[in-house]
Amino acid sequence: MGNSGFIISSVVILLVVSCAYNYGRKYALGSVNYKREELHSLPGYYGIYLALWFIFPALLIYILWQIVEPILVDQAMKAQFSVYQDLSAAALLEQVKNLVGNKFALKSATPEQIELVNRYLELKEIGYAILSALISVCGVIGLIIARRSISSKMRARQFVEKTITYLLIFCSIIAILTTIGIVLSLLFEAIRFFNQVSITEFLFGLHWSPQTALRSDQVGASGTFGAVPIFTGTLLVTAIAMIVSIPIGLLSAIFMAEYATPRFRGWVKPALEILAGIPTVVYGFFAALTVAPVIRGFGESIGLDVASESALAAGLVMGVMIIPFISSLSDDVINAVPQSLRDGSYAVGATKSETVRQIVIPAALPGIVGSILLAVSRAIGETMIVVMAAGLAANLTANPLEAVTTVTVQIVTLLVGDQEFDSAKTLAAFALGLVLFVITLILNIIALKVVRKYREQYD
Repeated sequence: MGNSGFIISSVVILLVVSCAYNYGRKYALGSVNYKREELHSLPGYYGIYLALWFIFPALLIYILWQIVEPILVDQAMKAQFSVYQDLSAAALLEQVKNLVGNKFALKSATPEQIELVNRYLELKEIGYAILSALISVCGVIGLIIARRSISSKMRARQFVEKTITYLLIFCSIIAILTTIGIVLSLLFEAIRFFNQVSITEFLFGLHWSPQTALRSDQVGASGTFGAVPIFTGTLLVTAIAMIVSIPIGLLSAIFMAEYATPRFRGWVKPALEILAGIPTVVYGFFAALTVAPVIRGFGESIGLDVASESALAAGLVMGVMIIPFISSLSDDVINAVPQSLRDGSYAVGATKSETVRQIVIPAALPGIVGSILLAVSRAIGETMIVVMAAGLAANLTANPLEAVTTVTVQIVTLLVGDQEFDSAKTLAAFALGLVLFVITLILNIIALKVVRKYREQYD
């Protein structure tokens, strides 16, 4: 019941927008007796013009309603709480909101609570109905105002293109502000952490035991927040994954783009991309139950000491997981290289392999580097595979046969539990996130430098 109002409102809005578009288009044609050449712009622009005059007032009403509606619903609900004296209105309202949409909790709820939940849902439905009515009325008013300005000399195309340009600028600003907000949130919390823990200890410490010591003689009283083992483990697992995924992904992309027949490509490419749709928890199970035991058994058979959870197992499975990212993107980039470059190479006597190696790959290098960067980001941000296959131990080692942990795993571990938010243990997660952000930024800058260096040949 709770989603029906939203669905109805959405359907109503879509129908009205569609009608506005068709009406504006036909009205513009009718104003010139269906002589399209007499219109300044194409008829579709007049339809979009009218639709925009509906959308913008409707969007404004929707934003205002999202601010006002919760207040109105809460006040209406509090009026129902006069018979409940054992709880405050705020506490009872919070109980009702927690029960809404929770079928398991509703089974054990009292009849009075169920009645309040039903009343809350009724008020939400009424709110959706009011919102639909307001949007429709304001939209119709906007349509009437906009229709009066439609004429054969009206520059509808310029208005639509300018509006879309402003919309794109607005979306870009939102994206930039979101990025700035994320960085500032990390920075402020990281500064709070560095006020409690020395930044040199964090960046260069070799021991990671994220708890606050209660006594000076307690184990871990100093050097408990040394992040070097964590970043070492992250780089180790990521390096193993890249060693597996880059050659396989890039070579498979080259084969499918340059050598495979269309029929073979039609079968292999979808099969390869299926890997991208497998949940990471499935890869984690595969790494923990299959790959890790195989590696341990093989290592023991040749006299190596292999941990039950190892960086090698996590890295191998993670590499298999990100193969589709490199393969699919690189394949698309290679296919986007102009055929004229290949034809020119063949014309001077180059072979197929020489053309691919000396012409196609350098021309597609920016896109290939982009796909590799995406894969690296995906590997660095992976959590489930590392938890299940590599473990949680912060171990400073370069041996892939030992257990390690990564930054993302530690962030999740630090933020889960009853630890108070102001403690160094919790704030350490933000410091780890900030350092990881800086490292990723540096990698991107280096990649851009490399791309620009090799791209100049084709500009």
